[in-house]
Amino acid sequence: MGTRHRPFALRFDVLAAAAVVAGAGCGSDHAAGQAPSGDASSDAGVIAEDAPGGGGAPLDGSTGGTESGAGPEADAARDAGANPDTGGGSGGVDGGALGGLHVEGAKLVDNGKTVRLLGVNISGTETYCEQGIGIFQAPTMGGGVDPAVVSAMKSWNVNAVRVPLNEDCWLGINGVKAQYGGQNYAGAISGFVQQLRGAGMYVILDLHWNAPGSSLATGQQPMADADHSPAFWAAVAAAFKGDLGVVFDLYNEPNVDGGNVTAASWQCWRDGCSVSNWSGFMGSAKTAGMQQLVSAVRGAGAGNVIMLGGLGDAEFVDPNWLTYEPTDTLTPANLAASHHNYSFNGGCNKQGCWTTNLAAVLAKVPIITGELGENDCAHGYVDSYFAWADPLGISYLGWTWNNWDCGSGPSLVKDFYGTPTSTYGEGFKAHLLTQ
Repeated sequence: MGTRHRPFALRFDVLAAAAVVAGAGCGSDHAAGQAPSGDASSDAGVIAEDAPGGGGAPLDGSTGGTESGAGPEADAARDAGANPDTGGGSGGVDGGALGGLHVEGAKLVDNGKTVRLLGVNISGTETYCEQGIGIFQAPTMGGGVDPAVVSAMKSWNVNAVRVPLNEDCWLGINGVKAQYGGQNYAGAISGFVQQLRGAGMYVILDLHWNAPGSSLATGQQPMADADHSPAFWAAVAAAFKGDLGVVFDLYNEPNVDGGNVTAASWQCWRDGCSVSNWSGFMGSAKTAGMQQLVSAVRGAGAGNVIMLGGLGDAEFVDPNWLTYEPTDTLTPANLAASHHNYSFNGGCNKQGCWTTNLAAVLAKVPIITGELGENDCAHGYVDSYFAWADPLGISYLGWTWNNWDCGSGPSLVKDFYGTPTSTYGEGFKAHLLTQ
């Protein structure tokens, strides 16, 4: 979800990738919570290769055209720290005989087995850093997320966690406090990824908050911005390219024309355009289209699965998604459609829409429901989606593993240690335990 107003030491290839794309042209989140995080450990830079499934073999140890220009993002990424590590594994753009998580037709497959990503979102990493509070809303221990939080997720049978990110915090720009940005932010995120991967879970990293120019990223925007988002994804992709168990969700909820979905807005979604409906930024600025972001990821040498959210805040995943699907340099393409589904959003919250629109896309590519929820503190709506999605093999992740209200969050838990809200969280947990 997103409001409309409001790492480890990066390796040499991270810096190079950020320098290549920098300067190239074209949900309700909450600030509630506590427990500011500490600084990341200085040796967090090697975790992607040490974690189970690292080096392109996510869970069981099996193997598995960039933009040009340079600008302040290269310096920002450089300030985030450098570890001259060549990376490794089969996560590069050549694809190879993929044994890690990858797309086969309309399915996600890992080491020959069909995979569904079933889990939760955990918010805070997009908000706390820019507010100067910390990095995680979740309770921390030793500078990272309390391991008991991860254990609680496992007790729900969660196999995937979506982690929202803030581009200014990763790049350490636009006034983010040093202790919560750049190397410290990237190190903390990478440490959390290590925890989740070590627990046998896939991780989705999502660009959630951003802003063009020198504006601080304090909320969701109509789309990724051309000023910083390509550099952000080049850096993130280079950092995690050795682990195909990490998925990249390129932009949380695209909404380039305020929900008035047209052919022109789909073209902007893919190719970028100038828009003026930015929050916290006066005037027009260029968006980064999905093609530019895909190119940034692949140009960094990352072969990871990429998620592309549809228009209308990711509700509209329909045949237009297929018409305007970006070109992937991998053969076959390693792209999936990202859909957000809430009871209170009217774009596609009826089974008729799911059958007409989602099923048409599912015939060609996997669908990952990156956010799913309802705001009545019940679970009837999500139950109806489970009943429709499960036989089709669609993935879904509930919003959200945060101790907010079950109605206004909507929150799955009363605390970060897995106590479910009544009855929304109870119903979601009960269903995950059957999968």
